[in-house]
Amino acid sequence: MAAFAWQALDARGRLRRGVLEGESPRQLRQRLRADGLVPVSVEAVQGRRAASADAGPRPRRGVDRRLAPADLALFTRQLATLLRSSLPLEEALRIVAQQSERTAQRNLVTAVRARVAEGESLAEALRRFPRAFPEYYPATVAAGEQSGRLEVVLERLADYAENASSARQKVLLSLLYPALVTVVALAVVVGLVTYVVPEVVKVFERMGQELPALTRGLIATSEFLRDHGWLLLGGMFLLLIAVRWAYARPPSRKRIQRFLLRLPVVGRLLTDLNVARFSRTFSILLGSSVAANEALQVSARVLSNLPLRDALLDASERVREGASIGTALYNTGFFPPLMLNMIASGEVSGQLVEMLDRAADAQERHLLHKTAALVGLLEPVMILVMGGLVLVIVLAIMLPIFDINQLIQ
Repeated sequence: MAAFAWQALDARGRLRRGVLEGESPRQLRQRLRADGLVPVSVEAVQGRRAASADAGPRPRRGVDRRLAPADLALFTRQLATLLRSSLPLEEALRIVAQQSERTAQRNLVTAVRARVAEGESLAEALRRFPRAFPEYYPATVAAGEQSGRLEVVLERLADYAENASSARQKVLLSLLYPALVTVVALAVVVGLVTYVVPEVVKVFERMGQELPALTRGLIATSEFLRDHGWLLLGGMFLLLIAVRWAYARPPSRKRIQRFLLRLPVVGRLLTDLNVARFSRTFSILLGSSVAANEALQVSARVLSNLPLRDALLDASERVREGASIGTALYNTGFFPPLMLNMIASGEVSGQLVEMLDRAADAQERHLLHKTAALVGLLEPVMILVMGGLVLVIVLAIMLPIFDINQLIQ
């Protein structure tokens, strides 16, 4: 049976959508009418790649939508657990689809199950939805299917997805508090400069007193924000759009990412993040019996940083030509010495997968500690900067008062 994306009107005239399996669109329309719905459209579900490769029109509404890391981890864990219970793959996918709380995820799993029911392997079905499943995912699943250890490979994928989701949540939560405090503090400072300071300074202007340079500068800043603040916000918004437009094009994105990698603190943090992701993906693929050269290429294409991705693709070419993995990765210039030594030791001892796992664990711990240290350093720096701004505002208001006291004496 094939999967079909349908749209229908209910008794109240509301448009409802979903994905169902059936023999043909006609049979599905009959099922919808039996459920009291008026069919609007019934179209075959295809992934992005399938739409261009298969014959027939491409559907207007696909189910190939990006899965959140937590959703991908949950899907993988549920599927691995069901397969461990000796359930057939098609039945396990049906149960996972029923347990999915989100409609988009349920439709996606239903579409994958329909492809499996048509005779495709799980890896082939997953490759039809590249936005939902990254390239390393179907490659690892294909290795698990070939080796007959699909449930073991899925459990490793589930562990990786859960760890990645947990690390992402920790970083976001650690950055949430400083970001909120910064936004609130900036709003308070802008409010003081824009509305409070002018009212206080008017008192001194009426007295005809010559104001200090600091006070005059604060008044000029206040007038600029009141008169041209919206233009400033509009310019910042246009700049953000221009950066996003440039970032959407690979040549511009590559130049921006290369510039970020050269920055003192940010560059090292981005490098550590991508190296940790690469090493974990590489270890999973090698542990699933994927060839070293293919595992290198797939792990490199998973990375979003283009300069690092190109360097790793060059390293895979050197491995294909006969170089060792440790030497090829050393020539990229991005990997820390400890990880390179562990990889070289694993190659010599024949325990490369185990050493890669240890190196990935060490790199992820190092990344979390570095992120926590940077966030911990950011909070006092932010407090000092905001305190300095408030001090400048207070001094700009108090200096004219000191001058008046001197004139009275």
